[in-house]
Amino acid sequence: MAKSSDAKGLTPRAQDYPQWYQDVIREADLAEPAKVVKGCMVIKPYGYAIWEKIQRELDARFKDTGHSNAYFPMLVPQSFITKEAEHVEGFAPELAVVTHAGGEKLEEPYVIRPTSETIIGHFFAKWISSYRDLPMLINQWANVVRWELRTRMFLRTTEFLWQEGHTAHANHAEARSEVARMLDVYGDFARDVMAMPVIRGIKTETEKFAGAHESWCIEALMQDGKALQAGTSHDLGQNFGKAFDVKFQREDGELDYGWQTSWGVSTRLVGGLVMTHSDDAGLVLPPRLAPIHAIIVPIYKNDEQRARVMEAAERIKRTMQDIDFSDPRCRYRDFLTVEIDDRDMRPGAKFYHWERRGVPMRIELGPRDLDKGQICVKMRTGGDGKKEFLPEAEFLGSVRQRIDDYQQMLLDAAEQRMADRTVTLDTWEEFMAAFGNDDSTFAWCHWDGTKETEAAIKAATKVTVRCIPLPGQGPAPEPGLCIKSGRPSTQRVLMAKAY
Repeated sequence: MAKSSDAKGLTPRAQDYPQWYQDVIREADLAEPAKVVKGCMVIKPYGYAIWEKIQRELDARFKDTGHSNAYFPMLVPQSFITKEAEHVEGFAPELAVVTHAGGEKLEEPYVIRPTSETIIGHFFAKWISSYRDLPMLINQWANVVRWELRTRMFLRTTEFLWQEGHTAHANHAEARSEVARMLDVYGDFARDVMAMPVIRGIKTETEKFAGAHESWCIEALMQDGKALQAGTSHDLGQNFGKAFDVKFQREDGELDYGWQTSWGVSTRLVGGLVMTHSDDAGLVLPPRLAPIHAIIVPIYKNDEQRARVMEAAERIKRTMQDIDFSDPRCRYRDFLTVEIDDRDMRPGAKFYHWERRGVPMRIELGPRDLDKGQICVKMRTGGDGKKEFLPEAEFLGSVRQRIDDYQQMLLDAAEQRMADRTVTLDTWEEFMAAFGNDDSTFAWCHWDGTKETEAAIKAATKVTVRCIPLPGQGPAPEPGLCIKSGRPSTQRVLMAKAY
């Protein structure tokens, strides 16, 4: 039997969080399942507009750090995938393989790219011959395919969109510095643009990227207490350099293999955005990523009133759209996007429509407001849900500050939620109580560092070690006893159930 939802089509979070998530996406018109293509989704215009804003900001940050965009084939020779042992083992269950094309069987099958380390390694070998060619800093915006058994829109789909950075360096120290730098790009973007706080850390050997020497990550807390891996940056060592013969002549004349990195985020960030900020009334968006910042709803009863109200609405729209709300933490100039909703619908239906889409600011404008020289404004969330009535000039003078305050409010709320849902656990009994049933939270726990204990914890509770925190990202290192085995541990790690 289907779980009940409210009269307007949204299941409350407390009742069924996964269904609420799907309902928010549907009601905001972000995406829908592409049922004719297993496990895929159609990203609709409003959802894609959010992704475009994510792209625009990240692309600027990548270019600020010296990276150039390129594009590589979607079809990867199957023999490439098998060249790096850990890589093929890690991705084998998820590969989609093309065996026939042009009506004939291919001499060698192609894999639809699950990631591009292998084919980019092949071209790096062609392009790099000397230390003078390094560092090579490449980024690619692309789609990838990973054959998933259980899918959820934006969070895990068979095909998804992402960016993948690939770099080659002359030594390990330089490569490791790149890994840290790009993780900071992701972490800063999550906080300053998405208003989503994250923990930065290093993955365990079990959880690292297949074929990497080491994987770094940012982990975000969703409202149900589960973790979302929101971005990764990988130190590939010389693994792919050796597999694809990426050799270069060092300054001393000796030959060496390139030290490579890769790093990426995907449309999963849209899912993280939904689950970080939205509420039981629908989508909530931070202004930095909102396709529409303000909606003006004209209210009138006849043609005479309509002409007067629409003239005022257009004037206010023009004035607001000239407001520059760029921020030094962002990499592009941004101006307010304002729309007027003059559809032949009741005002209440329009309010509902835009509330579900998470537009940060709503302006109601009718004849009485014009007579009083005032603006009726309501923010999507916060402020106890109250409308404010302000003189027009006062309102227009406060718009930039209101938008900035709204962005900060969402970040503050997310940081408070993370603080409230983060615990320190010392015994297995405490651990089982925190993670009973489908419960989850961010938990700092001691772990003995072994794969066996990590696997035992996961088997018993579905909890995984999300990361070993980088300095300043978690409790200060202190000796203790493993939450599960009781063996010695040097520091606490972040544990949670995850998407």
